Parts: sequence; C-alpha cells; structure tokens
Amino acid sequence: MSTKVVWASLAVLQLVVAYPQRGVKSGRSVSCKEDIEYLHNGICCVKCEAGLYVQTPCTETGKKGTCEECGYGTFTEHANGLKQCIKCTQCPPDQEIVRGCSHTQDTLCQCKPGKYCHPDEACEICKKCSRCNSDEEVVKNCTSTSNTECKKRQSNSSPEADTTLTAVLTLVFVVLFLGLVILIFIIWKKKWKTADSNSFKPGYISVSKPHSTNPSTYVNIYKPQGKEETVNLCESNPSSASSSQHNLTDPAEMLPWEDPNRREEVPFPTLIPKNGVESLTACFEFFEELNVDFHNRFFRKLSIEDNKIRSKDHHSHEDRIHYLLAYWVEKKGKEASLNDLLRALLDLNQRRTAETIMDNAVKKGYYELESFSLGDD
Repeated sequence: MSTKVVWASLAVLQLVVAYPQRGVKSGRSVSCKEDIEYLHNGICCVKCEAGLYVQTPCTETGKKGTCEECGYGTFTEHANGLKQCIKCTQCPPDQEIVRGCSHTQDTLCQCKPGKYCHPDEACEICKKCSRCNSDEEVVKNCTSTSNTECKKRQSNSSPEADTTLTAVLTLVFVVLFLGLVILIFIIWKKKWKTADSNSFKPGYISVSKPHSTNPSTYVNIYKPQGKEETVNLCESNPSSASSSQHNLTDPAEMLPWEDPNRREEVPFPTLIPKNGVESLTACFEFFEELNVDFHNRFFRKLSIEDNKIRSKDHHSHEDRIHYLLAYWVEKKGKEASLNDLLRALLDLNQRRTAETIMDNAVKKGYYELESFSLGDD
C-alpha cells in the first residue's frame, strides 16, 4: 500500500515539473476590457479620456495611472492608453479649414471652391471641377467631394427648322467668303499699282538726275512714307543749270534712314505674390492654355524628370498640369516662383501664353506688377 502511495506522489510531482505554468496566470494570458482598459506590464490599467494621454501608467489592476491633457497642436479623439497625443493635421494649400483642431478632434479640411476630391480617395491634390460643354446642362453642381455632373441637352427643333437654319448659315458663309476674296483682290491690285508707279527702294531717299537742259528743272525726292515732294530749281542761265546738274549725284544717290516704327523689345515684368505659395497654386489653372505640343519641353525646362512626366500621361490634360506643377512646387519649396514658370515659357518662345497667364494672375488679384524701367533708347 505504501508503495502505491509513493508511486502516485512521484507521478504528481512529474506532472507539476513538466507543466509548471498550468494553474498560474501569465502576463500573456491576461485579458483586459478593450473599451476601457489597456495592458501594461501584465496588469490592466483604466484608459485616459479623450483629450488626455497616459503620463504615468498604473501599478495595480483596474486602476488609472496619471493622465495629462494634450498640448497645443495635438489631440486624442477616444479613450486611450497612448504615451503621447497625436499631432494635428495641417491643411494643404489647395484646401481650406472647415473645423480647427482641438484636444479631442483633428483638423477637418476640404477642397477650396472650384475644386473637389472624392472621400474614398487620398486627397494629395484637389482636382479642378469640370465644366459642362455648350451642348450640355448641369445636373449637379461641383462640391468639395464630388465633380460637376452634366447631361446632353434635348433638342426641341424640328428637322425642317434644322435644314432651314443650315441653308441660311451656308448662304451667309458663302457671301462673306466671296466678299473677303473681292476685298483681298482690290487691296492687292491697289498695292500692285502703287509699287509699279513708285520704283524706289524702301528705306532710302532717291535723288534723280535731271535729263533736260531746260532752265526750269524738277527733282523728285521720295520719302519712306510714300509721299513725294517736288523741288523747283529755277536758274536764270544755262550755266547755272548745268552746275546744278553736276552737283547732283550720278546715278541716283541712296541715303539710308532709320525706320521710325522700330521698337525695342520690352523686358518682361516681375510679379510679386500677394499670398505666398497660395497665390502660386491658384495660378495653376491658367497654364491649361499652354499648347499641348510644348508640355514635355516646358516641364523639362523646370528640371522635372522624364520618368515623373511620363507617370502622369494617363491623367487628363488639366489634371496632368496640376499634378506636375504641384510636384515642382514641392521640389522647389520656398524658392518656387511664378516668375520662373513664365521665364520657362519665354525660353520656349511662348511669350503670348506667358503674357496671358500674367494678365490673369494680376486680374484675379493673386499677384501685382513690380515697377520697372524700359531703359535708354
């Protein structure tokens, strides 16, 4: 009997040695209440309220540690066991603040008027709202989270009315075309007659040598404007007339003159932003006027890599410009300037486009012109 007891005791001892953790709670098996507690060093501490964070954890299960209020520019939205508060979001330049950041709420941003971003997409940059075509009407206006919705207008005109309108427009076009052809022919004929009667080289004054021994001699002087002056050289004797003939250049003397209509190239003005980088990003839409054939050359002028340019080829014409200009601004930082973009256009001989963008930027109030001097003539 004693032998059986000894063997039974040994068996129990082996089980205890083999499985020492059974019956003992380890740190990993501790289960805290998810909504109100958090695990720290194997014990469950009560969470701090929204707007606070854990400065010092608890030392006993079911107790709350030391909680501290979030500082300026940080927040916690729910009860938590965080060691520090979350930093508030900063709205991008093309977005505006709907609700400011507080201790319990993050900043809420939305796209500025005229732009949108779908809620289910990452709003790296707001897209420009679409405009309905002339044969479409607006179904739903653009908002900060949705684009403009359009639909085709229903035509109320009958086939007979359409045929009549087409015939009238065709007749008007033919009449205008014939009138234009006749006008061009009349102008050409008048210029041809004028050129035939005035056989002098433009830009010079021609002094003709007289071929008559008549005491009363006339010299025709042609001016650049096409006007003719007659100078009467009256002499009392043939010898004086002969002397006058020798004083004239033989053959006709050509005297150069300077064109009064010549203009010097006016330097391009410098623009000053009224609201920093926001003024620059607001002008992105004006660059949609740039000829598509110059897009890649323009962005290369801005030192944007070819791989980056090609990566935006699948976007629409407008979105591609906005994405690449936003990338350029991010790359340049504080040195980004509208003047650099306009200078790139001038280097590509796109002065008219540059002037149009400059005019729009000034008219919209985003920029103002810096005074400059035209220089000496």
